[in-house]
Amino acid sequence: MDSYAEFYSHSNESIKYCINIKKVKFILLIFYNKRILFSFEISLILNIIKMARSKNNVVTHGLSGKVGDLLVFSQRNGKTFVGKVPKESTKELSEGQKAHRLKFQKAVLYAKSVLNDPAKKELYEEGVDRSKGQTTYNVAVADLLNAPDIESIDLSAYTGNVGDVIRIMVTDDFGVEEVKVKIENGDGSLVEEGNAVNSGVEWIYTATVQNTDLVGDKVTITASDAPANLSEKIENL
Repeated sequence: MDSYAEFYSHSNESIKYCINIKKVKFILLIFYNKRILFSFEISLILNIIKMARSKNNVVTHGLSGKVGDLLVFSQRNGKTFVGKVPKESTKELSEGQKAHRLKFQKAVLYAKSVLNDPAKKELYEEGVDRSKGQTTYNVAVADLLNAPDIESIDLSAYTGNVGDVIRIMVTDDFGVEEVKVKIENGDGSLVEEGNAVNSGVEWIYTATVQNTDLVGDKVTITASDAPANLSEKIENL
């Protein structure tokens, strides 16, 4: 006996979509007041399809949910997406995979906390690109998953004098919150440390302590973002 999965359109509840599931072929029947308006077959190559977007399609408009164990429909920013139902792996996760899963769980919790905080939500909404199907939730998840990238440290203008500057280029998928600079002598003793200032293009640290011996000295840069991800990079003088 054939099995049927039934969905209701969000735009017109009097129209029912019934999909006859039989291997990879589907018979789509459109009912209205118990009468079949029309039907057609949809053949799918499931090993190719990952995620497709339906454009201006009255048949799939508003669909949301799983069709058997083959397809899943979802709604995002008023658009309908269809993809394969993900298969659960029976293999034991590696330590790296476990760490990634844990971090993603933290990202989900962080994104939910952002949505419940009006100030943070407003901040993240400024970085949402609706044309790409992004949501505030998506942007917040991505922000926690991606730490800042310290691209370069320019020490050419630092000679150990007060007023010398160190220039740092740092990028992040959403925004860099803070960049710290620590200068140490070759023996590990601290010369100075403090926060760099965002100039709009780069972060600039201005030295406040005279440093007479630069041999073996090192500069440590630490960058953080809103979810408190930390990145660190060390340069030797």
